Amino acid sequence: MEIATVILAAGRGSRFKDFQGNKTLLPLVPGKSLFDGSHPILLEILSRLPQGPKTVVVHHRKEDVFETTRGLRLTYLEQPTLNGTGGALLAARPFLESQNCDKVIVTMGDVPLVRNSTYQTLLQSLEDANFVVLGFRPETKRQYGILEIEGDLVRRIVEWKYWKDFSKQRQDELRICNSGIYAARREDLLNHLSALSARPHIVQKEVDGKALKLEEYFLTDLVEMMNENGLRVRYVMAESEHEVMGVDDVPALMKAQQIFRERKLLPSP
Repeated sequence: MEIATVILAAGRGSRFKDFQGNKTLLPLVPGKSLFDGSHPILLEILSRLPQGPKTVVVHHRKEDVFETTRGLRLTYLEQPTLNGTGGALLAARPFLESQNCDKVIVTMGDVPLVRNSTYQTLLQSLEDANFVVLGFRPETKRQYGILEIEGDLVRRIVEWKYWKDFSKQRQDELRICNSGIYAARREDLLNHLSALSARPHIVQKEVDGKALKLEEYFLTDLVEMMNENGLRVRYVMAESEHEVMGVDDVPALMKAQQIFRERKLLPSP
């Protein structure tokens, strides 16, 4: 059975100060520099996803994404404003409404090391769940979202801006983090998008040197909403922290390039 996939690839990557492109197009095989090489991250992700229709949510340097993925029969939808992962999913609503697939993968465009078998495990877990979160256990939780778990169910995902104020004891109890990769039953996902669109968060960000209060939508709010409606949200675990590592700064890019080289038995640069 074909699987519909939504890939969130709208952002630039603000931690890459010397790179102005779309970070999903950063190379896994460096050439003249870390930023100039071959085998873009997005192409590696596409090669590992299950068969089926795919849409890429774009914004920053979208023309570069179009050119890199030309001929791959993808659908593209633009996120007009960079208003969070929930905003990106809301931008993908027309694609989800047009599909006949029962199951959906939602993944990030900067996480290139997830194995095909991990995506398959997520999908298999939908047999007795409505929504499945890919979790992982990091050495340090840093600023990841964390899973509040009861038995084998996820009750909610708490973002760092909220859990950082928990007591140390409570923080220590919560060890499984959110990778930002999910599987869902398509109808259940669609049924909750209107509620998600009515639930913005006010966040403070620095834009062009100015502190602004902006509305953002958190995809993770879907977990709490589905629980409120009596649906089952489960989780599965990634093989390792490295498998779900997001390439969001230079050290992460260097690590991803190293792991990719070792997997492919490529010579050192």
